[in-house]
Amino acid sequence: MNKTRFRLLVFFMSLSLIGIILVQLYWVNSSLKNNEEQFRFHIQQVLGKVASKLQANDRYEFFALYTHFRDSSGRRPQREEMLTYYNRYKSKNKGKKVIYSDSMSQRDYNLFFDNQETNKFLADSLPDADEREQSAIAKGSGKSGDMEVWQQYQLDMYLRDFREQNPLEARVTKDWLRKTLKTELSQNGVDTHFEYGIYKNGLATKIRSEGLQWDDETSYEHNIYSERDGNPGYRLVVAFPEKQTFILSSIFGITSLSLIFTLIIIIAYLSAINQLIKQKQISEIKTDFINNMTHEFKTPIATINLALDAIRNPKILSDTEKVQRYLQMIRDENKRMHSQVENVLQISKLDKKELDITKEQADVHDILEDAVEHVHLIIEARHGTLTRHFEAKRTTALLNDVHFTNVLVNILDNAIKYSPDEPVIDIYTENVKDFILIKIEDKGLGMSKNTVKRIFEKFYREHTGDIHNVKGHGLGLAYVKRIIDDHNCNIYVESEKGKGSTFIIKMPLIN
Repeated sequence: MNKTRFRLLVFFMSLSLIGIILVQLYWVNSSLKNNEEQFRFHIQQVLGKVASKLQANDRYEFFALYTHFRDSSGRRPQREEMLTYYNRYKSKNKGKKVIYSDSMSQRDYNLFFDNQETNKFLADSLPDADEREQSAIAKGSGKSGDMEVWQQYQLDMYLRDFREQNPLEARVTKDWLRKTLKTELSQNGVDTHFEYGIYKNGLATKIRSEGLQWDDETSYEHNIYSERDGNPGYRLVVAFPEKQTFILSSIFGITSLSLIFTLIIIIAYLSAINQLIKQKQISEIKTDFINNMTHEFKTPIATINLALDAIRNPKILSDTEKVQRYLQMIRDENKRMHSQVENVLQISKLDKKELDITKEQADVHDILEDAVEHVHLIIEARHGTLTRHFEAKRTTALLNDVHFTNVLVNILDNAIKYSPDEPVIDIYTENVKDFILIKIEDKGLGMSKNTVKRIFEKFYREHTGDIHNVKGHGLGLAYVKRIIDDHNCNIYVESEKGKGSTFIIKMPLIN
């Protein structure tokens, strides 16, 4: 996959993911708004019902008094008589909650709305109406609409007198109002804490909860006891301090599922992008590996072909010394190719856990000396120096001498290859508790931070374009890492571009 297609793929995948997230956020926001509107609608319904119950309660109280007066006096009371009766009733029942034992019949409750009896009552109880109006009402000759208006007007006057003579606290209790509100709220699915109260002309009455505080976002109101002039007089107020929590909880389940699935999509997306990037890097590494391996094999093959052509020359064939020299060249180049193939096979066996590594007790300093001997001639040929700083007193460890020697040789070989001038290498050993630290330090090219993170990956080499001035195929340090891990050791790299690198091996000792 070329860079353009890869970038387009990542762009469209990212765009799709952002679109999904935005849609989810829009949906959650819309759900919150809809739930808030439904909440507001339900609260207004509840307040309307409770306001109706408050007014119905006043009518009930009034009709109970009216019936009691009528039954005790044997006649229908006039408005002025009811005013006097309210005062006597209020004085007589001050501080008491009156429960009426006599139940009102539907006929009593609908007294103001019965036909002939109502007409007669209205005619008797409307002293301010002129004779023509009273006559029309009494004879029932008025229109039904006019009659209802007179009936409602008369009822309103009586109820207004009743409310004026009996304060709110005498007609309504906090406990009744709280229970009524709670019942109505529960029936409408609003099960959350609330505060309540009744206000008159903007001032709080005694009918209110202790924690009631007005807030435009969480408080709702509804007019009660409306007067005929349109002035509401009283307002029923309900506040929900935990409104937002309640609304959020109402969509918590579906929102949680939405967030979980969105998170899964994000994780899957990031994983897919990560895999795509890794596959792209692996593809580049393999391409680089093939190029390097081709270059590594091309040189010895060419050398072998030249040596064979030289041997076939009759003049060379007769010179035994030259023949032996060319044969040695062929042997060395063949050994070089065999070593490269062996490295690849060893890495493959390590991946499959088929490489049998037996460990025995050995001296770390002796293994280091063997490794130095392998690279000694190369360092001399490049006029370099290798200095030992063996300060460790305890040096016995459990290891495989062949593979661990190869580890040290690989590290030393890299130190030589990546030193553009004469290689300067220092080897340090020291004891730290029950471990021995081996430090191999060079003054070479050094590495970038990104290279340090990936240096032990198989096939990885720092990208240098088509320049192959440093031979290799990215398997040496991968092999080093696998052997180090198999020995229960740790390896660290400290490097800075242009200042060299230091490889540190931390190996457990045998007591």
